[in-house]
Amino acid sequence: MDDLEQLVERAEREFGAAPTPAELENAKARFLGKAGSVTELLKQLAALTPEQKKTRGAQINQTKQRIESALLARRQALADAELDAQLRAEALDVTLPGRRRGGGGLHPVSRTMERIEAIFASMGFEVADGPEIETDWMSFTALNNPENHPARSMQDTFYVDLKDEGGRWLNLRPHTSPMQVRHARAHAARYKGCDPMPDIRVIAPGRTYRVDSDATHSPMFHQCEGLWIGQNVSFKDLKVVFTQFCRLFFESDDLQLRFRPSFFPFTEPSAEIDIAFGSGPLRGRWLEVSGSGQVHPNVVRNFGLDPERYIGFAFGMGAERLAMLRYGVDDMRLFFEGDQRFLAQFN
Repeated sequence: MDDLEQLVERAEREFGAAPTPAELENAKARFLGKAGSVTELLKQLAALTPEQKKTRGAQINQTKQRIESALLARRQALADAELDAQLRAEALDVTLPGRRRGGGGLHPVSRTMERIEAIFASMGFEVADGPEIETDWMSFTALNNPENHPARSMQDTFYVDLKDEGGRWLNLRPHTSPMQVRHARAHAARYKGCDPMPDIRVIAPGRTYRVDSDATHSPMFHQCEGLWIGQNVSFKDLKVVFTQFCRLFFESDDLQLRFRPSFFPFTEPSAEIDIAFGSGPLRGRWLEVSGSGQVHPNVVRNFGLDPERYIGFAFGMGAERLAMLRYGVDDMRLFFEGDQRFLAQFN
């Protein structure tokens, strides 16, 4: 009996000395495993008489139960210690100030787009919408950009693995001009038979895509194009409309506009629009903000209108470029990096 009592004491010591659950299981194997001390004692019963087996077997079973109880107690002690350590590590410091839930806000480019739409709406312009995946005809051909024309390289874009009815690959629109085409054609169809037809006065804001990326360009950017077609629409109207827009957008009457001759296949004549501020950090610098021009007769014809009767102007500008000027941002990529420290300044 003394040997069994010593076995229990030894098991309790080893279990109590095990610092981790893994080492405790190793100690268990030495006593209760297939080759453990208790198992060896049970094997020795085969050499005893039936009466001896009964007495000795009962003693060994009692010893085994005491060892198992000691094992369970140590397992629970280790689990409790691990839980206590975890609770201490994750404890809340109630003396810390509370964390306020931050309020959301509009992205600076979204603010800019909404501002552009509101200003042109106040001047009687409708707002058009259209698909971002376009056909070749809408993106290029309808805008006097036939296949293999070198001007297409100015608007290099992305193509998707789908084709239109003519077998041409569909593309991510490189500008919002296709929305002008769609709107003008729908307008011409709606007022077919009206003489004269009401003017087309619309802006087309939205996302556009080109293979371009640097501090002032992004593969995805936002653009807003404008179109005014009627029987007596001239460059004078373009200057008045765009001057008024710039003064309202930048909240300043102290700025000048100039029209610099340029080339666009969908307008003739064409001009870049530059602005210069009379005060502030950009004082005296001419900054390009838009392309513009009188709508080319071929494009007017693709609108479903007679270019001998209807004339007008179009313009296009990048929302990010205007946002950079309005907010004093010098790198367009900041708008798309998602840095909360940067975006929080605008809300």
